[in-house]
Amino acid sequence: MNEVNVGEVYYIIAKRRSPEKAEEFLGRLESLPIRLAPNDLSSVIEAARLKAEHPISYADAFAAATALREKAALMTGDPEFRSLEGFLEIDWLRSS
Repeated sequence: MNEVNVGEVYYIIAKRRSPEKAEEFLGRLESLPIRLAPNDLSSVIEAARLKAEHPISYADAFAAATALREKAALMTGDPEFRSLEGFLEIDWLRSS
């Protein structure tokens, strides 16, 4: 998971639930089966290129670029990623 997307999850939880729940997410992050991907300039440019070529948000471009770089499937329920089907392996999450 890209570090930018950790921030995205944090603000979504804080906005939809509460700042306390967002802090709980951060506290539990190390116990989750997720490896954080840091950013350097080449990673930022890789995400920017995806953003320039596809109708996705900038934060989503970081998620896609990370999945491509790591040769991993992107796990998401966000329909914005439909524009990347065929370009990127996507494991679609279903909402309950």
